[in-house]
Amino acid sequence: MNRDAAVCLAWILSTGPFLSAQSSWADQLHHPHARLPDGRGAPPPGLPDPSIATSLPSYGDPLGARSAFARQGVSYGIDYTGDVLGNVTGGTKQSAHYAGLLEGYLDGDLEKLTGTRGLSFHLDFYQIHGTSITAENIGSIVSVSNIEAFPSTRLHELWLEQVLYNGDVSVRFGQLGADSDFLISEVATRFIASTFGWTTLSSDNLPYGGPIYPFATPGVRLAVEAQDYLGVKLGIYESDPAAPCADGLDPGQCNEHGLDFRLNDFPLLFVEGAYSYGRNSTCPSGTIKLGGWYDFGDFEDQRHPPEAGVFADDRASRHKGNEAVYVVLDQSVYRIAGQCIKGISVFARAIVSPADRNQVDKYADAGIVIDGMVPGRPNDGVALGVAYTGISADASEFDGASGLPIIRKYELIWELNYVAEIVPGWVLQPVMQYIHNPGGSVPDAANDRPNQRIEDAFILGMRSIINY
Repeated sequence: MNRDAAVCLAWILSTGPFLSAQSSWADQLHHPHARLPDGRGAPPPGLPDPSIATSLPSYGDPLGARSAFARQGVSYGIDYTGDVLGNVTGGTKQSAHYAGLLEGYLDGDLEKLTGTRGLSFHLDFYQIHGTSITAENIGSIVSVSNIEAFPSTRLHELWLEQVLYNGDVSVRFGQLGADSDFLISEVATRFIASTFGWTTLSSDNLPYGGPIYPFATPGVRLAVEAQDYLGVKLGIYESDPAAPCADGLDPGQCNEHGLDFRLNDFPLLFVEGAYSYGRNSTCPSGTIKLGGWYDFGDFEDQRHPPEAGVFADDRASRHKGNEAVYVVLDQSVYRIAGQCIKGISVFARAIVSPADRNQVDKYADAGIVIDGMVPGRPNDGVALGVAYTGISADASEFDGASGLPIIRKYELIWELNYVAEIVPGWVLQPVMQYIHNPGGSVPDAANDRPNQRIEDAFILGMRSIINY
């Protein structure tokens, strides 16, 4: 085992006693009728729930500025996510990596500030740092961590939202991320691997992944809700967040600060309908979503890419437009009495795209999340998920026609993680991942082994999340 990976594993194992020592403190703070240990009453306005500020003197607001702004309709916060991840076996090399994400946000209720009924604004920014274990060690299609990105300080979303008809209709416009509204499984948000958020099919098939973390693009999103159980969303975005970008550059280098408000590329259209069913009081037992996206741009043919030149009798071709259709299912299996989110929940998603213009033409994932059922730790949870990324037949055929010794087929990732609350607003999340066929089964060029595929990777790590 590499020394860095061994250090990573030792740190993970050493945190167990620390988590156990914190359980009574966390439990006391989360009791619905408990007062805080120092005798303080209910926290002031402006604090998210949960927030580590509830464990700080004066709620982390000694001058009262945060609560004063909140009373005027302005709230802000800072969240920090840090990952230590190392592949103990497999990949192209073994070592440990650190990736960090500092996120700041500002929300304003313009009805309070200006009297404009139903109008609000939102702004958030990222400070991204650290290194990518996926790029340097694994070579997989899926990103091991969903916070991996080019190190930078950048604007993300900046938008206004108008709510109409007693909240049943909302229109959001400005700099938007599509992954805030579409293709989301609420149950799957527990996982660290990127594909459980924005699927590898969409990130691989859209230009630079599309308008998703860490990019947002100009767009408009319309949401309509009927009777709390039926909803429809429509979004139109600038599809390419970083063009033009020279070969070999990370797209984060081409739009380093998120200030390229591009409006001259092809649009990307999203449509999604959601139906919630089996309502128990105010909590639905399940939600099913049907949706799809269409990109109006041009896309290279997978069998005849322009740079290949392997089909002498066929001219390289491009296709007009690209699309995908998907289904998302979130289902509660068991719910603790009186709780909407605690218990056992499962999820499943599937999405398909045309094979002729995409490396990835099919994708599916599924998993289970168990919350609030660990004895003595009511705010802890465990999650297990698996995701399949299928390489299109056209891309595989290109590999064979090119004489490659290894042909791309599929990539599979398993993830098991545990969320341990230290105090409200701070959790530690040990994680294990196993990636089979990194890259879909591609040669290990990094180690000059063209006839051997990159070995399956086993990854161990720890995530820390602090919400202020």
